[in-house]
This record gives sequence, C-alpha cells and structure tokens, in this order.
Amino acid sequence: MKRFEIIRLTLCIGFLLTALDVYAANSDKTADAKPALPKLVDLGAGKCIPCKQMKPILDELKRDYASQFETIFIDVWENPDEGRKYKIRLIPTQIFYDASGKELARHEGFMAKKDILTQWEKVGITIKNPEPKPNVTKTAPQNDSSLLAQSSRTVTSGNL
Repeated sequence: MKRFEIIRLTLCIGFLLTALDVYAANSDKTADAKPALPKLVDLGAGKCIPCKQMKPILDELKRDYASQFETIFIDVWENPDEGRKYKIRLIPTQIFYDASGKELARHEGFMAKKDILTQWEKVGITIKNPEPKPNVTKTAPQNDSSLLAQSSRTVTSGNL
C-alpha cells in the first residue's frame, strides 16, 4: 500500500511541476506580447508600375506609423496563392483590417499616402502624425586631395 501512495505522490508532484512550467512559459509570452494593431495589406508585384510607385509610400508608412498600424506588402506574382486567398481582382489592392483581423475596407489601384491615412479615419481608426525625426548633422569627411595639397605645400615651403 505504501508503494502505491509513493507512486501516486510522485505522479502528483510531476503533474504540478509540469503545470507550473506551462504556466511560467505562457506568462512569459503574454508579458512580451505586443498589442494587436490594425493592418494595411498591399497586394501587388515588384514589376507592376503603380506598385513600384507605391513602394516608397509603403516604406514610409511602415517606418513612420509602425506603432499605430502594420504595413505589409505581398507580391502576388511571386506568391499567386496569396492573391487567390485575398480574392483580389487587380493590383495593387490595399486591404484595411482592424486589430482583430476584420476587413474594414478595400481599394483597388494606386493609393497616395494622404488617401491611405484618410481611409483609416473613414473606417474609424484615428492615426496620429508621427513624431518628427531628429535632424542629424553629419560632418563631411575631408577630401584626401585637399590633405595632399596641404602636405605638399608644407613640404615645398620648407616648414618641416
């Protein structure tokens, strides 16, 4: 009988330790988890002219508004299954999603930055202007030829 109780106690302790490990692992994930953000998905192609025109706009949105919404580009010529998954008819197509993943709006064709930001407002998501980036002044490196000219003047003038 004692042997059975020892086995039972060992199993209970093992189960508790496993449960604690799972709890600790999950609590670490939730502590590091970022809140879900609204999402802009742009479906296009790297060689499509309006898509090429949108690339700098998408890059700027991704950089300046990363804390407010995600910006994702999917090349449907390289990933045709994605085009079917999103049921697009032409490229570029922009799809706006809320933080829970619900589609809010869809636009086909080129879309200017101002129009993208306006669309967020139309669907009820307030977008704040990004914080201005600090101006970083870079000093230009001295030209090697000017240094060479200075050294040659010094040598030829006899001031060693």
